[in-house]
Amino acid sequence: MWKEEDNKLRRSLTFKDFRQAMDFMQKVATVAEEMDHHPWWSNVYNKIEIELTTHDAGNTVTKRDLKLAQRIDEIYDQMTASEE
Repeated sequence: MWKEEDNKLRRSLTFKDFRQAMDFMQKVATVAEEMDHHPWWSNVYNKIEIELTTHDAGNTVTKRDLKLAQRIDEIYDQMTASEE
């Protein structure tokens, strides 16, 4: 679930392993590039931390961030649906 704090949307995600986390990052990178909107993120093994903010809007959360967050959720749900 996304949390808005400090003018950023933040979410922590956990995957089954490092490979799945890297696959997720690649899929998100492709979408983010298409949207010309790039997240700040970090990865340690199977955990990814993401922050979204719009630099051109004074580092605040905008519709662009919400749209990318929605796409990220869709990718995550598709990738992890078979694990439930």
